[in-house]
Amino acid sequence: RVALQAQPAGPRGKFIIKIFKDRQIFYIGNKGNDMNVLVIGNGGREHAIVAALAKSPKVGKLYCMKGNAGIAELAECVNVDYMDNAAVGDWLDAHKDVEYTVIAPDDPLAAGLADELERRGHRVFGPDKRAAQIEASKSFAKSLMKKYGIPTAAYEVFDDYEKALGYVREGKFPVVLKADGLALGKGVLICEDLAAAEAGLKQIMLDRAFGAAGNKVVVEEFLTGKEFTPGEEVSVLTFTDGKTIVPMIPSCDHKRALDGDKGLNTGGMGTFTPCPFYDKEVADEVIGKILLPTVAAMNAEGCPFKGVLYCGLMRTPEGMKVVEYNSRFGDPETQVVLPMLKTDLLEIFEAVTDGRLADVKIEWEEGACVCVVLASGGYPQKYAKGKEITFDCPPGKDVFVYHAGTVRENGVLKTNGGRVLNICAKGKTVAEARAKAYDYIKCVHFEGMQYRTDIGIKYNAKG
Repeated sequence: RVALQAQPAGPRGKFIIKIFKDRQIFYIGNKGNDMNVLVIGNGGREHAIVAALAKSPKVGKLYCMKGNAGIAELAECVNVDYMDNAAVGDWLDAHKDVEYTVIAPDDPLAAGLADELERRGHRVFGPDKRAAQIEASKSFAKSLMKKYGIPTAAYEVFDDYEKALGYVREGKFPVVLKADGLALGKGVLICEDLAAAEAGLKQIMLDRAFGAAGNKVVVEEFLTGKEFTPGEEVSVLTFTDGKTIVPMIPSCDHKRALDGDKGLNTGGMGTFTPCPFYDKEVADEVIGKILLPTVAAMNAEGCPFKGVLYCGLMRTPEGMKVVEYNSRFGDPETQVVLPMLKTDLLEIFEAVTDGRLADVKIEWEEGACVCVVLASGGYPQKYAKGKEITFDCPPGKDVFVYHAGTVRENGVLKTNGGRVLNICAKGKTVAEARAKAYDYIKCVHFEGMQYRTDIGIKYNAKG
């Protein structure tokens, strides 16, 4: 015997039909509080975001544009070009059951996707185009810091190759060259001597190795650590609604391709949390001298920032200084931060969008998390795709596999990018977490697989 009962619209305006059969309840459509969510992006960061959202009792169906093979296990992947603002807007207009969109990568934010979707009446997590300048233009970010007294490295900006060349020929070394625009995390060159600087300027401004991102170049002072050693960096991601800031747990990234911080800069080869030198005194300094002033500066410039503000920081003899800003979750920092989050991620996202972040208590797990990136052979330069990926065993307790560049073809999992998989693990200490991660890597195989073996050892992070 089956009975139908129509109920009033739920709090989000959904009409619910309950089917009662043999005293069991079946639902047609979404339950009253469930929200269908679209996540924009296709990497390891997006997989971590989707996995965190999937835990939320408030989330109904998950979609991802475009997603990857791992994300497809949790969400319906949508084959729409997310760099086409109109196409994304049209898809959402046609899928009115999707009530919230999370824009994760930098490129669509810089292209104004959030602006387009909000103009059409869609609820969005992520800064608008003007606020996204803080990452999309390094010259904008540096001038903002200079104007508002936010500590950073000394710098000059050039749009003329000959003038830039003359400047570096009179400067000190090492020196840092940064393509002004977005370059997938690869537009930063650390030049040890004049020959390297000359070659770097040619690569950025004449050869256009990073495309239009090299229309301008920032020539920057090379910062050293507090003990006059390179590499004392920390990433601090912060939720903000433009009024309130809530820093996440800090993490340490490894940008260079090879062990010992050697080789070319990459999008990131691994991360760990917590950061051993980031104590309460350092955290208070960062909040008071960097995070709060940055949010205030963006408001003063008429481009309030709402979303995730990423600060890459260096501990120097003069105190903490900003190395770079990002306008979104970092990758692969997100892969060690979100597994430690106890609070419902959708609840945080909505509070940011609605300007009520102060009302949400955000809590974190104790312990540590480590992420090791498995990359294609040759990354970050030329690499092959389409290599079959196999696993000898499933992940153990507190071990997570986030897919970055993967695709499934005819049922076979294959590589589809430079960074392929993120092997992440939690433990009571960094040492325990990294041991779990590296132990599981033994079970993963694909031709040309490369990775760093020293993630989590940086800064003597053995505890």
